[in-house]
Amino acid sequence: MKLLLASTSPARLSVLRAGGIEPKVISPNADEEALTASALAEGLIETTADMVGFLARAKAESVLDLPEAAGVFVLGCDSSLEFQGESLGKPHEPAVAIERWKKLRGNWGLLHSGHYLIDNRDPFNRRVALETSSAKVFFANLSDKEITDYVATGEPLKVAGAFTIDGLGGAFLDGIEGDPHTVIGLSLPALRRMANELDFHYPDFWNL
Repeated sequence: MKLLLASTSPARLSVLRAGGIEPKVISPNADEEALTASALAEGLIETTADMVGFLARAKAESVLDLPEAAGVFVLGCDSSLEFQGESLGKPHEPAVAIERWKKLRGNWGLLHSGHYLIDNRDPFNRRVALETSSAKVFFANLSDKEITDYVATGEPLKVAGAFTIDGLGGAFLDGIEGDPHTVIGLSLPALRRMANELDFHYPDFWNL
């Protein structure tokens, strides 16, 4: 195991496993709402892309000193949908998801996924890489019944933007411009580029 994933997202874990990487998974200790509010107040973030990069870093750093992080790379990720000037994370409540989908249908948004990779092989000489990837998502023009039936499954309540590409929600997207992995929440091309930036041979992450 050479990679620790600071995320409990099943979708991100699935992307890594499909890409030949079996990471150690640790739940990050980061209060996203409080951190975002503080960063906005201090002027540290201005855009949705800024926010996901900031939170990816916070998640990675929150597990950095745990025993499981010793001697490995630590990856934090965060995703949000930028839609008509708003940053849309997980809706949590059915009423919120229904209202959101009524706005999304027939429209498009930008899904941003932030990645923060820490080389923790030498704790006295840590190196880091940050990359935020973005993809344009086109939403189908759903009927009210399709929206309520989809929300009733519970799937859109737990994901950024209230939709998936790799689950039930995949049927409700008309197209994507960009890296599909970005929409899932973890871009393998971004991870490879960050590994290269840190002078690490990406195939060495593989557990084949």
